Amino acid sequence: MADLSLSDRNARLLALIVPLALLGGAYLSEYGFGLYPCEMCWWQRYPHFVAVVLALLAFAVPPKRVWTGLAALAIAVSGAIGVFHAGVEYGWWEGITGCSTTVSGTGNALEAVLNAPIIRCDVAQWELLGISLAGWNALFSLGSAAAIWTLLLAKERI
Repeated sequence: MADLSLSDRNARLLALIVPLALLGGAYLSEYGFGLYPCEMCWWQRYPHFVAVVLALLAFAVPPKRVWTGLAALAIAVSGAIGVFHAGVEYGWWEGITGCSTTVSGTGNALEAVLNAPIIRCDVAQWELLGISLAGWNALFSLGSAAAIWTLLLAKERI
């Protein structure tokens, strides 16, 4: 089987780097800056975990282009959830979940639950240029998924 084209290799690399970078940013925000995730924030992380696995498969198991495309789909799903979450934060529509709590550490589980911060899904904890973290995830995820699909569909010029 012929090796992947340059655009396919770039798509595959992007499909791995994007979810790793976005997850890294999420965990840096959480553990470095105390921005604990709400329930919908977690919903955005799950597709990125799936995308990392799919992108790793694209490096090892044929059909590599299919795994890359599926990773892009998972990234887009996270972006779509980000659009929904940002809309809830901006008050464009009502969310489908209540507030959630984050439990961390060890020890007495009841004490941890009672002392855990309550993180509201309808309030942005942080914004840059008027865009919440959910909004930034939506922009980066949907833009990256489109870039990956564009690269997969590109016809190589020799």
